Amino acid sequence: MSALAIGDHAPWFTSAASASPQDFLMGGYRAVLFFFGSARNPQVKAALADFCAAKSRFEQLGIHFFGVSIDPNDRVLEEKVAQSSFFHWLWDFSGEVSIRYGLCQVGPGGEGITYDPTTFVLNENLRVLNLFPLESHVAHAQQVLAYLETLPSPSAPRVIRQQAPVLLIPQVLSAEFCQRLIRYYQADGGRESGFMRQEGEKTVVVLDPAIKRRRDWLIANPDLVNEINELLSRRVLPEIKKAFQFSVTCFERYVVACYEGTNQGFFQPHRDNTALGTAHRRFALTLNLNEDYAGGELRFPEYGTDLYAPTPGDALVFSCSLLHEATPVNQGQRFVLLSFFYGDEDAKLRQQTQDQIVRSGAVPKAVGNSRIQPDSKAKPGFQSRSKRRSKS
Repeated sequence: MSALAIGDHAPWFTSAASASPQDFLMGGYRAVLFFFGSARNPQVKAALADFCAAKSRFEQLGIHFFGVSIDPNDRVLEEKVAQSSFFHWLWDFSGEVSIRYGLCQVGPGGEGITYDPTTFVLNENLRVLNLFPLESHVAHAQQVLAYLETLPSPSAPRVIRQQAPVLLIPQVLSAEFCQRLIRYYQADGGRESGFMRQEGEKTVVVLDPAIKRRRDWLIANPDLVNEINELLSRRVLPEIKKAFQFSVTCFERYVVACYEGTNQGFFQPHRDNTALGTAHRRFALTLNLNEDYAGGELRFPEYGTDLYAPTPGDALVFSCSLLHEATPVNQGQRFVLLSFFYGDEDAKLRQQTQDQIVRSGAVPKAVGNSRIQPDSKAKPGFQSRSKRRSKS
């Protein structure tokens, strides 16, 4: 069974490849990755024949096909398909890559293996759009190709003149998970949310509806926190590492926040790390949970007047140093999952400054540094090594 799910990043790897005189990089285009194990399997052999027959269709769709084998005898496949920039074989003879993808299990004492042939469809950012285990009595290649035909054409390029340095990550949480979080909030009702202000040597938590109108429900259930951590470590942290070259190891807390249309919930322009008690914060996470409301967009006024409104399940990550605001909600309720991320050195700073925070009785005391460890297997993307290069 695959270690990956829809929405996860495909782990990066380096592999020997067929018929390419130079290294090539994955990413920037859609791809089909068929981990088939060995063509000696009759069902695999039939699927490979169908994929090879559809080579021209892959070229028409602009989608690259990669077949991954652990069997050295499969090198003969190079002779069956004319060289194409859209059709490649990858040689995983050590089985290491297949193991990382959760498809190859080695028996006790290294005796025997179990292999689960599976096809992954990846988007331009090497995230899993869909996956298809090889099943009996199912025309595997036709099943995959039918799905490829449903994918929308890539959008036309736009000329971007200016934008805030923010990271938009789609499909982090499923619609069902978003609704679960909303239901938890509704069952609790949340409490009025404040903000931190520096007053002399103390960081004071302030409740001021002229500056911020929002209610928060703090997620305290360890199982739910762990579930969120697992998803974010696979779908958000690799993107932060890739885009900003920063390794997130800790998060401040998770809250489900609600901006109400009845009181035009909002948060005036602010930065998230200007007080001693917040100086440890590196990145803010805003993850929209619903869309049945009006208003409530994010704005980064230092970088123009554009409004940012991720769709449900999508995350927006940005530096806590950026000036930003949550514009008023005019109708309905805007629900959002919020957190702050930071690293090990920042955690030491937070430990030193927590005693300087003054809270009212209505504001819960913060807990210590909470770890969010990225999945060691989910290094973003992969690079394949050509056959010629592998001999050097």
